[in-house]
Amino acid sequence: MISQEKSELESQYGDAPGARRLPSLVALRCFEAAARLESFSRAADELHLTHGAVSRAVRTVEDELGVPLFERRSRRVYLNDHGRVLFDGVHAGLARMSEAAEAVRRRASQRPLLLSCEPTLLMRWLIPRWGDFQARHPQHKVHLVAGGGPVDWGAGLDLAIRRNDFDWGRTIHAVPLCAERMGPVCQPDQLARFFEDDGQGSYRLRVDAPLLHSKTRPHAWSDWSKQQKAQARLAPAAGSLMLEHFYLSLQAAAAGLGVAMGPQLLVQDDVQAGRLAAPLGFAADGSQYCLLARQPWAGDSAARQLCDWLLAQMAQTWPLP
Repeated sequence: MISQEKSELESQYGDAPGARRLPSLVALRCFEAAARLESFSRAADELHLTHGAVSRAVRTVEDELGVPLFERRSRRVYLNDHGRVLFDGVHAGLARMSEAAEAVRRRASQRPLLLSCEPTLLMRWLIPRWGDFQARHPQHKVHLVAGGGPVDWGAGLDLAIRRNDFDWGRTIHAVPLCAERMGPVCQPDQLARFFEDDGQGSYRLRVDAPLLHSKTRPHAWSDWSKQQKAQARLAPAAGSLMLEHFYLSLQAAAAGLGVAMGPQLLVQDDVQAGRLAAPLGFAADGSQYCLLARQPWAGDSAARQLCDWLLAQMAQTWPLP
């Protein structure tokens, strides 16, 4: 296959009218180093090759061009007139390529990290805290994008925060950030309407309380009920709603429309501010939020510092078990 492709390229470019075959870049690098250092041995050391490999590469260039390029005297080599012409061009060309490669490296190092985050987590938890990361790490540029489910790494994403409710593959580097803890939430003014109070500070969900569901996490209520072994019936009550997205169910709960199943991570700010009440508290459901990447990050990289910051922030809500 390789030979066939090589032949096709040679027939397309090498034999075209006016076309001239160019010696390989590897061979030209050997020639440039030998000419600059006036020594095949020193060129071999610089390029981490053997003396014989450099000598053969230079011979290949000479054979391709049909002329000798060096005068060989004892153990030294000196450029002849042909060699000086080629050296000037190759040296300048390699310098230009080196400068271009370095420019690309600089641009790549300055490219912002792209962090994909589940929309509700992004809006209700990450963005309100993002100023703290920027203040602590002003040297790093991170772009936040909303996304859920399987990660489209081909879209240029560097990192992603996801809950481990799907298989992201064995090759993905994953760092657990925080355990998921769930509990019913509602508007504080509607607490007596949706929950029964035993008079001692304990509550129980009323059987006629309208439940708020979402299509993005349709089993949230049933999973919580099984995990808690709740006795309350979860059959649809009058006023129960099915909403398109999870964050809409939380918004509906804050508006007093019913009781939503809320992750502690996503509702803690609203509970502390008095916009939501969580009378039954929160309980771990066995899942976790994780920070994903295609490969492990370097020790002092922006990704590492972002990961450490996320771990510290999430530990303030609920640490990993």
